[in-house]
Amino acid sequence: MNRQQQERAAPWLLLIVVLLLWEAICRGFEISEFIFPAPSAILAKLVEQGRLIAGHAWRTFWVTMVGFGISIVVGMLLGVLVGSSRMAYAAMYPLMTGFNALPKAAFVPILVVWFGIGVGPAVLTAFLISFFPITVNIATGLATLEPELEDVLRVLGARRWDVLIKVGLPRSMPYFFASLKVAITLAFVGTTVSEMTAANEGIGYLLISAGSSMQMGLAFAGLVVVGAMAMAMYELFAVIEKRTTGWAHRGARS
Repeated sequence: MNRQQQERAAPWLLLIVVLLLWEAICRGFEISEFIFPAPSAILAKLVEQGRLIAGHAWRTFWVTMVGFGISIVVGMLLGVLVGSSRMAYAAMYPLMTGFNALPKAAFVPILVVWFGIGVGPAVLTAFLISFFPITVNIATGLATLEPELEDVLRVLGARRWDVLIKVGLPRSMPYFFASLKVAITLAFVGTTVSEMTAANEGIGYLLISAGSSMQMGLAFAGLVVVGAMAMAMYELFAVIEKRTTGWAHRGARS
């Protein structure tokens, strides 16, 4: 097994070890399923309540994708604006940093008042929690363009717009895809948190319902599904990143 195969197998081996240890602790100490269910009990709930969980998971997934899609558009526009203008960077970056520090769960009651219980608050919470990494990474990629390179391009007749489109944005792509991998996981967090207080379906709603009825196996099954969806989307963006920005990862090969 070469190094690349070892790296691919390492997460799965670690996951198997964690699950076996988790199962052994639950069985060895006879921990009740109502307190901390074993992986086998969670798997049983996934099979038993598969249709119910799938329905809630689909709702969480598409709502997250809508909010995430909005965050990509807004994040890229703000990133280009902030990264291409020193004045915009100085004016907007501190305000966005302060906004990002606010707990997004605190916005959910406000969004419920504005948009009612349902899809609106979940979409907006997913957007609010995920656009900032995209904005910051795009802005960083543009703002760190070497001054010498920009001077050479200007001497060759390139305008500011040419430098931005032909050099700045391509150079920012590795930063952009790195931000997508972070933002998509945050988007699932935002959707789930919103669904826990402002929805009547979705994984967040399922967690609250299962917890109130002491069905810990079902609650953990919901958490597993959210984690699996986030990991799947993370891997999807990682594959796209390698295929589109392989030039930026030459040094990673060994």
